[in-house]
Amino acid sequence: QVQLVESGGGLVQAGGSLRLSCAGSGRTFSSSGMGWWRQPPGKEREFVATSSSTGGTTYYAGSVKGRFTISRDNAKNTVPLQMNNLQPEDRAVYYCVAAQSMSGVRGGGENWGQGTQVTVSS
Repeated sequence: QVQLVESGGGLVQAGGSLRLSCAGSGRTFSSSGMGWWRQPPGKEREFVATSSSTGGTTYYAGSVKGRFTISRDNAKNTVPLQMNNLQPEDRAVYYCVAAQSMSGVRGGGENWGQGTQVTVSS
């Protein structure tokens, strides 16, 4: 059984921080690639970040580089996304995504969670 469940979404002021977490089961956390996408209101979904199975390799979208940090905690079966210096433009539904490779995550993924809402206010 493969399942991805996001948590940690909420309301934060601009400049603040928020930590999302993706909890999974089954092949999810033995997959080579895990990551995050997001969908701002009125816009298309976009890639955010991805990590290798051990967390040793990461890749970020330019819009979040230097502000967001993805990691892997296989012992806890979680994929955290630490988001710092959040801006109103970061408001979106954030989705946890799994694939067999990092490039697979960047290309759209194979398994998605239901999403968690992140709202950033001025």
